[in-house]
Amino acid sequence: MEFIHWPKIPRLVNETFHITEKIDGTNACIVISEDGNILTQSRKQFITPAKDNYGFARWAYENQEVLINELGPGYHFGEWWGQGIQRNYGLTEKRFSLFNPTKSSSICHNIPILISCSFEYLDFEIKMLQKTMLANGSYVAPGFMKPEGLIIYGEQSKCYWKVLFDEV
Repeated sequence: MEFIHWPKIPRLVNETFHITEKIDGTNACIVISEDGNILTQSRKQFITPAKDNYGFARWAYENQEVLINELGPGYHFGEWWGQGIQRNYGLTEKRFSLFNPTKSSSICHNIPILISCSFEYLDFEIKMLQKTMLANGSYVAPGFMKPEGLIIYGEQSKCYWKVLFDEV
């Protein structure tokens, strides 16, 4: 049997949280191997242009050269959203936004970090962002007045949480 240690647990008070807008689309991932091959997947399975998810695989394969050069090897998770997907956001095109705000590509849309804060301010910042977004709309699609919610990422714990506005 293999020895597996219990991971170190970060201190909650020292945790830095990054808050971004939660986008209502469909989960997608671009997998780039070390030798430069590309695969695409939805939340539950690998997809191809022939067996696609709202055209994501087709888009990724059509843009694979840029994606491979700009993102590099790894699993690049994000949200495929826009025209014809969930809330649509009033867009006439589809967009791919990476969940990792430190990664970027000329053809992917960034999800901006709205605020970074410590645990002691987290509840306050969530409530303020919710109030602001419900009054002023989406940050990722300005003018769209029904944003879905927020994503909170713990820098040390490497965990994600979501706050949906229709549940609050």
